[in-house]
Amino acid sequence: MDEENEPVGAVRPAKPVARRPVVRPVAADETPDGPPCPACGTPNLPGRQFCRRCAAPLRTREQPAALPWWRTVWPFRRRVRGGSGRALRRTLLVLVVAGLLVAGFLFFPLGRYVFEDVRDKLGGTAEISPTGVTASASAPGHPASAAIDSLTNKYWGAPALGASLTSSFGTPFRLVGVVVHTGVSKEPQEFRRGARPTRAELIVTTKDDKVHKKTVTFNDKPGKQETRLGISDVVSVRLVLREATGQGEGRPIAVGEIEFFKRT
Repeated sequence: MDEENEPVGAVRPAKPVARRPVVRPVAADETPDGPPCPACGTPNLPGRQFCRRCAAPLRTREQPAALPWWRTVWPFRRRVRGGSGRALRRTLLVLVVAGLLVAGFLFFPLGRYVFEDVRDKLGGTAEISPTGVTASASAPGHPASAAIDSLTNKYWGAPALGASLTSSFGTPFRLVGVVVHTGVSKEPQEFRRGARPTRAELIVTTKDDKVHKKTVTFNDKPGKQETRLGISDVVSVRLVLREATGQGEGRPIAVGEIEFFKRT
């Protein structure tokens, strides 16, 4: 049989052959003749904004030189820079503030009032008893002394509106507040059986004969009624009754107790 007429058998597929890598010439690197990167030190071409290796910015802003302290004293318009007399500025600012406080206390009444008011709020208080008490008028059995005996079931009875109760003090003091207990008793059932003041006027006299007046409104209920004052060098306090409720025949206007508090 001729070779040309031989039958063709099955042929196994050939295995793929991996292509060999082709070595290509590498392009020339950038010429490192620019400034080095401030982060990694890699040279870069002039004009680049970021490092070609770490991408850090190549152009950084220069910090201005520190200003002399005399150009940075004014605290509200200065430019804060390191090493420009910061400690001295703080010392001068503290001295200026302290000087303003002293000047306000000595020369301006409002500044002195604010200063004393802060002291009242930060300091303590203590009750002070008057050396004497008098009344312009009193109902029988209800003298003025009943208003300062520390008992609320006894009271000063005013026969009519306009009557006043004056408390005197031997030593001038800073009057922080006044507490008044209205009515014949602090018990709710007994409270409404007598007349009670609903509005009064406090007239405070100081050692230099200055007079301070304050209108006080009382709630028509048992318990203490507090009034904040804040007056220095007080020598007397007069309580004048202006309005009342529950009045009737044989029912005097009752002030169970009046208390005074000084700053400690």
